[in-house]
Amino acid sequence: MTINQPACPKRRRACLALMLPLLAGLSLGLPAHAIVVETAPVLERRVKAAFLYKFLGYADFPAGSFADATTPVSIGVVGADDMAAELTRIAAGRLVAGRMITVRALREQDLAQPLHVLFVAGQDDARAARLLRAANAQLTVTECEGGLRSGSVINFTIIDDRVRFDVSLDAAEKKNVKLSSRLLTVANRVQKGAT
Repeated sequence: MTINQPACPKRRRACLALMLPLLAGLSLGLPAHAIVVETAPVLERRVKAAFLYKFLGYADFPAGSFADATTPVSIGVVGADDMAAELTRIAAGRLVAGRMITVRALREQDLAQPLHVLFVAGQDDARAARLLRAANAQLTVTECEGGLRSGSVINFTIIDDRVRFDVSLDAAEKKNVKLSSRLLTVANRVQKGAT
């Protein structure tokens, strides 16, 4: 077992506190002693990947967004190939509403293709806004301070060393994505109307 201790024990404990229930919830079947403790940024990426997967269960996409009953739910990740790899691992063999899940690591020039979910990595608000405008995605997720102002439906934020998320109902409505009230109750902040 490889154990790489993060520089900040408080951050490690916070990430583990959040990660363990997520792993249990995902039924990954890992015994507690088998969980590899890695650096905080890696844990943060894993937690966010687990959240992205879980968001699928709390979002209803318009029927017209699927070509037929066998069309998979498509997730694109831009700017974080490691997160795309983790999400691919989590989603392997799993179904959402009876549909397979496909995950793709994207480059900026790939954003015109239709996606059900798009995650834009990075803290640059202007870049995130530009990529969201170029994207053809329904449920958009960012991780920058101005994510919701840029039009993202969900934006990750770190509060007290924990991964949390804010939701924009206005953006979800514009994208024709219905979010479950169960998701909204666990959000850090739910924004109604334009900013």
